[in-house]
Amino acid sequence: MEITAFPRQFARTRRFSLGVPGQFTVSADGERVLFVRSVSGADPRTPLWLYENGEERILADPATLAEPGPERLSDEERTRRERARVTSVGVVAYATDREARVVAFALGGALWVVRTDGGTPWRLHTTGPVTDPRPSPDGSLIAYVTGGALRVVRTDGSQDRLLAEPEAPEVTYGLPDHVAAESIGRSRGYWWSPASDALLVARVDTSMVARWYISDPSDPAQPPRSVRYPAAGTANAETSLRVVTVDGGHTPVLLPERAPEENAPKGLWQDLAFEYVVSAEWEGVGPVISVQTRDQRTVWILRADPATGAVEPLSRHTDTHWVEFPEGAPLHTASGVPVLPYIQGDARSIRIGEVPAPAGLHVREVLGAVGEQVYFTASEEPTEVHVWSYGPERGFTRVTDEPGVHSAAAGGDTLVLDSGTPDGRRVTVLRDGRPVGRIAVLSEEPLVTPRPVHLALGERELRSRLHLPSWYEPGSGRRLPVLLSPYAGPGLQVVTQARAWYTAVCQWFAEQGFAVLATDGRGTPGRGVEWQRAIVGDRLMPVLTDQIDALHAAAERYDALDLARVGIRGWSFSGYLAAGAVLHRPDVFHAAVAGAPPTDRRLYDTYWEERYLGHPDVQPDAYERSSLLPYAERPYAEQLSRPLLLIHGLIDDNVVPAHTLRLSAALLAAGRPHSVLPLPRTGHLVAKEGVADQLLLRELDFFRRSLGA
Repeated sequence: MEITAFPRQFARTRRFSLGVPGQFTVSADGERVLFVRSVSGADPRTPLWLYENGEERILADPATLAEPGPERLSDEERTRRERARVTSVGVVAYATDREARVVAFALGGALWVVRTDGGTPWRLHTTGPVTDPRPSPDGSLIAYVTGGALRVVRTDGSQDRLLAEPEAPEVTYGLPDHVAAESIGRSRGYWWSPASDALLVARVDTSMVARWYISDPSDPAQPPRSVRYPAAGTANAETSLRVVTVDGGHTPVLLPERAPEENAPKGLWQDLAFEYVVSAEWEGVGPVISVQTRDQRTVWILRADPATGAVEPLSRHTDTHWVEFPEGAPLHTASGVPVLPYIQGDARSIRIGEVPAPAGLHVREVLGAVGEQVYFTASEEPTEVHVWSYGPERGFTRVTDEPGVHSAAAGGDTLVLDSGTPDGRRVTVLRDGRPVGRIAVLSEEPLVTPRPVHLALGERELRSRLHLPSWYEPGSGRRLPVLLSPYAGPGLQVVTQARAWYTAVCQWFAEQGFAVLATDGRGTPGRGVEWQRAIVGDRLMPVLTDQIDALHAAAERYDALDLARVGIRGWSFSGYLAAGAVLHRPDVFHAAVAGAPPTDRRLYDTYWEERYLGHPDVQPDAYERSSLLPYAERPYAEQLSRPLLLIHGLIDDNVVPAHTLRLSAALLAAGRPHSVLPLPRTGHLVAKEGVADQLLLRELDFFRRSLGA
């Protein structure tokens, strides 16, 4: 196979994401399944699809609806897509009414509606480009955000009216703030009432947040883009909530300002202001809201009275380090039984009413409830995620058995299983627990077939994947340069029993003559509370130690690994890890490629950094210890110098380019050779053809030259 064939495929397929169905919605009666999927594994055009009576059909095709030419997106929609890491075009998000009969979506800034029981989509005229349109539960109204204002229009296009208008340029209604969308995982800013007569709406004021400017020097005629970025130790956006009726009435929700000091966990730094709205829902029991203190050690789950705005606590949660809930919790069943998070032993778990989940389960996500049946995902072994259900009669039942990473969507007696397995992706439709159909996965098969060997390495049984070339003959005596390709940061595992784009990339590097090792060490999810807490106070060295331990343990088992030629590559957190590896341990690592590395922990956002390192004014040593700049500033003579390639997108507003530029300046001042590759017109996610493919080839050339491959 030509060496460039796989990189071209990797870029053309947007990391093999095209053609993969997602965002499943099952109707309440279980008869209909809605989803989005691009038309092929190489075409980013994404229609809205309906699966019904065992067959798929397109409900809305952007090829027939959208105006010719590139999509025209508002700043709000562009930001939403960046936070959601969207790589396709067309119908990339949608929402339905309670019965999944009325569907609303935005296309090129226009608001479109379609019914699932027949007819063609129709466009509703709005006052501006639309973001996050959502039908009311009864299907009579569509709410949407435009220009930071929340509006509502009838599904026939009449009575478009303003519900909440920003009082100042830095105020928005119905949108999440940066921290909520990027770090907490709350992508929504408003929620309909079950009666369709009101909405719970987030008001966000960013006027107190530091203003940063992002520009692309490759286009000097383009003015810099202003962003409000809450860096560690600086002001967050102010998020408040209000109940807004469809006739325009406003009732502020009386959220508590601070947690009582006498009940709060103590620490070197304590900030008891409830600055974070972690989650919200509005089901039959009324609006339910989770708020968290700035120091993240206290969370209250509150129920609001929509008539008065008064709140009452449903539960209070504290932790000496931080409180973290499984995604989707809290939740209530149809009869109002609460599904609440709690820590059981060393695992994050849930309690359904008074019934706890089985001991030893690490609950990953609460998927939803159908009547009194609750669905969630959980792990017993960290490399696998399975779908579980709970019902009052049968108790807890594991739904999936095949090794892999599984998720699901449910409605009526229908369950859609979305399964990532060692052989690829599969979507199965179950009725009453029995398979009745499949939703097609149209993604291309990688030109290289991943051949990972799963290992548990060292004293900590570090879960790892080792990729050797398909042509390698054990016992041949040939030694291979080693390439570490982890992520290793909070929030993401790359060592699972599911095939993914990164397993294909690892195998491609292996086919070029490398032994490729990926390891999930301390700080990654799925291994328990203490495992995640191991990086408190130092975000780098425990993680780096685990990578080295895994490397040495793998080399003891496989004599193919040449420890005299070891490289490491990564992006974002793992880019930071890669740069840190050659700065801290040049005796182990001989070359590194660091993409979008957050090198100065003071420059990343409040929520992630303060969780692990505290406040930079109170605990500056933790930030000094975890940042790379102090180590880069050591004179060349004091340290071995290893080849280091730094890469950064110039319009990245998540890990801003200043991280790489400051590290480069420190290395230059210390006389330490390195290379910098800037990427014009590129943000944090690199998926474009001509960039993603060329980066893989550039990395390969760098490691071949640096490691003598």
